[in-house]
Amino acid sequence: MLRGIRIVEIEALGPAPFAGMLLADLGADVIVVHRKDAFASGQPERSLLDRGKRSIALDLKNEDDVAVLMRLIATADGLIEGFRPGVMERLGLGPEACLAVNPRMAYGRMTGWGQDGPLARTAGHDMNYIGVSGALWYASLPGEPPMAPPTLVGDIGGGALYLVIGMLAAIMNARTSGQGTIVDTAIVDGSAHLMNLLMSLGQSGALAAERGRSLLDGPHWCRVYRTADDGFISVQCLEPKFYALFLDRLGLAGDRQFARQFDRDLWPELGDRLAAIFAAKPRDQWISLFEGSDACVGPVLGPHEAASHPHMAARGTWRTVDGALQAAAAPRFSAGARWSPAGSPARGEHDAEIRAALAEP
Repeated sequence: MLRGIRIVEIEALGPAPFAGMLLADLGADVIVVHRKDAFASGQPERSLLDRGKRSIALDLKNEDDVAVLMRLIATADGLIEGFRPGVMERLGLGPEACLAVNPRMAYGRMTGWGQDGPLARTAGHDMNYIGVSGALWYASLPGEPPMAPPTLVGDIGGGALYLVIGMLAAIMNARTSGQGTIVDTAIVDGSAHLMNLLMSLGQSGALAAERGRSLLDGPHWCRVYRTADDGFISVQCLEPKFYALFLDRLGLAGDRQFARQFDRDLWPELGDRLAAIFAAKPRDQWISLFEGSDACVGPVLGPHEAASHPHMAARGTWRTVDGALQAAAAPRFSAGARWSPAGSPARGEHDAEIRAALAEP
């Protein structure tokens, strides 16, 4: 879908390379500028986040290599960088310098705090950003410390995906206006924006400032429960018709307390009762009980187990390439063949072909 778009990605960690991966998944020509030496200890030689990209190895403190990069930037629709504010400017590769050689380019910046503000130059990680943005507040049961799935809400949801959206919007704008754009992507901004669906519940009184008192935060029918074999199942039967099916399968249809689905004062007690019920049998036995129903009950699976789940297997969502389990591209499109993950390049694998193309008249 993005064939013909070229993105130059400056090697970094976390959401920036994820954004580059997604753009490559969608067909863009993503050229990652790797360092000539290993970037960070513990990182794989061929990261799955580099799948489908081409690699050139450059020393950004070397004048000749910077000249190569500038020629490459002149051919690109966009650039992605994931450093703290000021780093690219100190390298002579800030927006002003790059837009001077390519005025139509989308210059994508990926940070936690953004390019300005009191915390802009302060270190941080995923949990710090979503803690400040408000996105971490509802991420646990009442009485327990908030804990969101690592990277998903901040680095990826609030960061990488917003960078991709911003880059595509800027590229589309350049095609009509001829003007390049700086895309300031901050995880604090994106993760706060992700909250708007939840915040909309506040307009009808369904979202409380106090944790455990909102429509999707605290009810016994909106939780994960532990089973007898230390497995987990998810329960989220919000609509009364689905909740009725849930109670019927459990043999609780005639229980007067459970009949009061939206009584906030009963939620803690009913949650304890359900916890005791689900703890009495293994996970798969519960899944069999609810199979085929609209009771909105399902297993909580790790990625490797998810890969063999019948639904996920049928859609081919999880794949193993070069020994690495990874998820297929999303979303899917009606046009074209079924997508399969591409391999990841070695550091500098495409140096010769990229340099040769830049030398062509």
